[in-house]
Amino acid sequence: MANLNVLKRTGKRPYRRVGRGQSSTRGKQSGRGGKGQTARAGNKRRPELRDIIKKIPKRRGYGKNRGRTVDGTIQDAVAISVERLGTIFESGAEVTRHSFIERGLVHARKGQVVKIVGPSTKLGASGLTKKLVIKGVATTATARAAIEKAGGSIEANSR
Repeated sequence: MANLNVLKRTGKRPYRRVGRGQSSTRGKQSGRGGKGQTARAGNKRRPELRDIIKKIPKRRGYGKNRGRTVDGTIQDAVAISVERLGTIFESGAEVTRHSFIERGLVHARKGQVVKIVGPSTKLGASGLTKKLVIKGVATTATARAAIEKAGGSIEANSR
């Protein structure tokens, strides 16, 4: 049985010369539309969409306009307050990134960075009362002061 992919053309492919005489299909305007600029040879009109795009203001910090110093792959640090440390850890405990992962506060696979932030003065919080040893975790200046005031210590910050 013959399929369409097996069939071969037996003669020359039909074509039509355009713009010859008054024939009903390809005469006079010869498929060039109506009169005016579009009917002429070398017809080039300015693209309208380009004008619209050029009027839109650039968004700084995105795409090719983004600063070369911006690195979108670096994740923001997970902020954990000093008050929360007092509820999570017992007195005299060693606080590391791994201890946050064990307690489910940070995901190990995502490579999240932890940063301990100071007490919130707006809420009238008293801060930290337990003595903790912080190792390899970044802290803010207010958090450092609260930890040291409670009798704790901070060793080797990553940030």
